[in-house]
Amino acid sequence: MALVIVSAAVALSPPVRRWYLTYGASDEEVGRTLPGDELLPQPALTSTRAVTIDAKSSAVWPWLLQMGSGRGGAYTYDWIENLFGLDMHSADEILPQFQHLCVGDVLPMGRNGPAMQVEICEPERILAFRSTDGNWVWSFNLTPMGLGSRLISRNRIATPDATWSGRVFNRAVMEPGSLIMERRMLLGIKERAEALPV
Repeated sequence: MALVIVSAAVALSPPVRRWYLTYGASDEEVGRTLPGDELLPQPALTSTRAVTIDAKSSAVWPWLLQMGSGRGGAYTYDWIENLFGLDMHSADEILPQFQHLCVGDVLPMGRNGPAMQVEICEPERILAFRSTDGNWVWSFNLTPMGLGSRLISRNRIATPDATWSGRVFNRAVMEPGSLIMERRMLLGIKERAEALPV
């Protein structure tokens, strides 16, 4: 029990919380207004995580386009995603049938969750989704960096849990858990894009 209390206290501490909400992102990236932010102007929670990829944006973009439940997956821990019924099966190849995403397209997030609607789709630059219940915006921003690119993933979430126990659970479990999953996703995209022939 003491270990659980200590772990929760560490997870709730401001420096640790900032680290797992901003993993891989610079202070400038965290503070920057990104396309898609306007879709949820006053979120209760924002995370900004990033990775540098030794491949051009054109090699990264196809992996972003095909993400999703019943599509190319999320390049993270599929077995964890599927515990929640999300039907994620991460592809290791470009899937041509999922390369034509347009604004207004709606992608399912498993059987029970709200779907995600494409709000911005600017090839090789910006892909932003908003949940159909309006409580979550998830954007991917690609920028050239030297011979490679920088991928920034930003989540903006509207509604915090109203109960004290719910807020503690979100901060001590869900927020650190999101880092575990999103870090693996960013690295999964990086590994796949860098493996494509130039």
